[in-house]
Amino acid sequence: MNALTPLGMVSDLPSENQTNAARREAQVGHEIADERTDYFVQRDGMTFAGTHLLVDLWGASRLDDPAWIDEALREAAIVAGATILHSHFHHFTPNGGVSGVVVLAESHISIHTWPERNFAAIDLFMCGVCDPNLSIPILRRAFSPDRVDVDEQRRGRVV
Repeated sequence: MNALTPLGMVSDLPSENQTNAARREAQVGHEIADERTDYFVQRDGMTFAGTHLLVDLWGASRLDDPAWIDEALREAAIVAGATILHSHFHHFTPNGGVSGVVVLAESHISIHTWPERNFAAIDLFMCGVCDPNLSIPILRRAFSPDRVDVDEQRRGRVV
């Protein structure tokens, strides 16, 4: 992880969810290996891997602050019930955009910002019982957008 630090902002801080998951694994021990699951979801008569939200924030603020973005996306992950593994953000110039990702055990949250246009493109992809829709109010509060466009895709649909 130290090799990535010169490239941008890297955070190794685990989420509370990650700490709790490790604790559960230690308590259950070898039984976890015996109870393998694919974490696919069954909803509305459909079986699929996870929910992928494409979120566009228009008229948003604080899109040039990697530390703020890291904190906001981490909170969004935790509220959705996800397990944070690590995050990495790159700030293109002192006043430029930020691109980054919060890697989750359940998938990822990524962001690309254009502060000069007050625009951010965010992907929230989560498998299992996580609900990325719970992240939307966190994003609204953190970036104060005038408009939020959300497109939902169910990934890995079983037919």
